[in-house]
Amino acid sequence: MHFVLISICCSVAVAVLLKYARQTGVDTWQMIVWNYPVALVLTYFIFQPDLTKVTWSALPWRIYLPITVLLPGLFMLLSYSLRYAGLVQTEVAQRLSLVLSLLAAAFLFGEVFSAWRIAGILVGFLAIAFLIGWRKGVSQSQGSRYLLFPLLVFVGYGAIDVLFKTVALEVHVPYTTSLLLIFTGAFILAFTCFIVQCVFKKLHFSTKSMYWGGMLGALNFGNILFYMRAHQALVENPSVVFAGMNIGVIGVGALLGVLLFKEKLSRVNVFGIALAIIAVLMIAYF
Repeated sequence: MHFVLISICCSVAVAVLLKYARQTGVDTWQMIVWNYPVALVLTYFIFQPDLTKVTWSALPWRIYLPITVLLPGLFMLLSYSLRYAGLVQTEVAQRLSLVLSLLAAAFLFGEVFSAWRIAGILVGFLAIAFLIGWRKGVSQSQGSRYLLFPLLVFVGYGAIDVLFKTVALEVHVPYTTSLLLIFTGAFILAFTCFIVQCVFKKLHFSTKSMYWGGMLGALNFGNILFYMRAHQALVENPSVVFAGMNIGVIGVGALLGVLLFKEKLSRVNVFGIALAIIAVLMIAYF
């Protein structure tokens, strides 16, 4: 279980780092750009994918390309959601995106669910309804952004989960090789956008943002690495990893949001968090 705990810490730390970065004046986009070289290098040296055996023309570029575009975009959405909705709602929205990937598993991959799991998906949607758009201290002018960004995080992470599941089903390409190529593509795209901003919008390079991006990349990779290690260590109990990871992130995220960032939760929000945990348990164990 220690791998699950480390993965939880890395996942929550990514959100905390993005929230603190904005508060301290770090350029979030530059931070996202520089996270990818670190994640890329760590992926190459730790997983050691064999690129000599890759048949480049046979790679699933139709899947790689949308992931490459979505990854940096989702980081920006995550940053805005943390800014306007807070850590608690953002983490829960991100974790409950699993209900969208489960629906895709049923409709796209032909997976059959039990009645309990279907009920868990419905409870997950109910939890989102209770969590998003109901918070103390939100002015009317902030309301639309408070509602919009967590919903976009919810939908975006659901879409990325489906795409990564499709990548995992590609038997001719090792998953770690795909991961390396996706990180490379995301970096090329993000860096190109950065150069365009520097030329046309007079954006200035920030060494501070590069350092923060390095930390973000290490945490991002750590989350992936230890989640994979957890599944390898508990190969006969994947539901334990699944439930532990999602409930852990929701719980730790809620705790840090309230204690560290003084976020205000209504009773409706607290009820939504409880429903989210129930949904994860129903999906994992039934």
